[in-house]
Order: sequence, then C-alpha cells, then structure tokens
Amino acid sequence: MLEQMNDQSRAPSSNALSSGAWLKTYYYLRFAVSAAWVAAAFTVAKSSPPVAAIMLVAYPAWDALANYVDARRTGGLGRNTSQLLNFVVSIITAIAIAIALGHSMNAVLSAYGVWAVVSGALQLVTAARRWKTNGAQWAMILSGAQSALAGLFFVKMAGGTEIIGIANIAPYAAFGAFYFLVSAIWLSVGDARRKSTRAVS
Repeated sequence: MLEQMNDQSRAPSSNALSSGAWLKTYYYLRFAVSAAWVAAAFTVAKSSPPVAAIMLVAYPAWDALANYVDARRTGGLGRNTSQLLNFVVSIITAIAIAIALGHSMNAVLSAYGVWAVVSGALQLVTAARRWKTNGAQWAMILSGAQSALAGLFFVKMAGGTEIIGIANIAPYAAFGAFYFLVSAIWLSVGDARRKSTRAVS
C-alpha cells in the first residue's frame, strides 16, 4: 500500500519532468525550423517565386503539424483546446494562402495577417495555461501578443500599394524563432539550476 502511494506521488513529478523535457525539445525544434525558413526567405526564395510560393504555404502547414504533435505529446488534443484550434486555423490558412497565391501577394499578406492575429491569441492562451506546470512561458506570451499586433499590421499593409514579397513576412517568422529560442534556453537554464541545487543538497 505504501509503495503504491509513493508511486502515485512520484507520477505527477515524473509527468512534469517528461513534459518539461519535451517542451525544451519542441522549442528548440521550432526555433531551428523558423530560422531555416527565414534564411531561405532572404536568399533562395527572394529570387525564386515558385520556391517562395511553396514556403508561404509550408509555414502555416508546419505550424499546424507542430501544434498537433505538441498537443498529442502533452495530454492529447482534447485537453489542449487552444492548440487544437491553432491546428485547425493553421490548416485553413495554408489552404487559403495556396488559393490567394493565384490572386496577389496582397491577398497572401491579408491571409497571413488574419492568421497571425488568431494564432497569436491562441498561442498566448496556451502559454498562460502552461505557466503553472512548466514555467518560463513569459516569452511565449510576448510572442503571442506580438504575433497578433504583427497580424494587424499585415492586414493594413495588404491594403496599400507597396510591392509585397516573402521578405515582408520573414521578419515576423524571425521574431517567432527568437522567442522560441529564448523559451528553450530559459527552460534549459532552469533545469540546470535545479539539478545543481539537488546535487548540492
């Protein structure tokens, strides 16, 4: 009986550690993919419309996949409503961008703008929910808020006369990469400190 109680008391801690380890990996992966996307946007895609078109559709599609996998690894889609919604919104956005590419880059930027507002708000909700269990979510909250603001700017810009290309969207992805890296490092430093404290005690 005592052993069962000990096992039960250790389970939440074990789950928390597992969740924290996954979250670090997840944030580092999101940073790496976003950074690679930004680099390609400013180099290869800038002078190749077909590559730019593929990348513009792939970015929200990747976000959908990432949210789906993350939700599955942290309790399932049923327990992560904000990520489920983000998954659906990102899939719809990828389809909308594929259609908008047949019209104009202004239409593409409008789609990105709406997506940035909605996905940013949902990311903020996800980060706020995770604060209690994982901590170090302030960067993700800032990222969600900034995403929403950037989305409003995109929508306004899409209504103007400026020539728009993938390079206009790349800074948005760059800021996202930065916040993912900050969150990953913050979690890593926190883990290192806790291990050091346990070793000393």
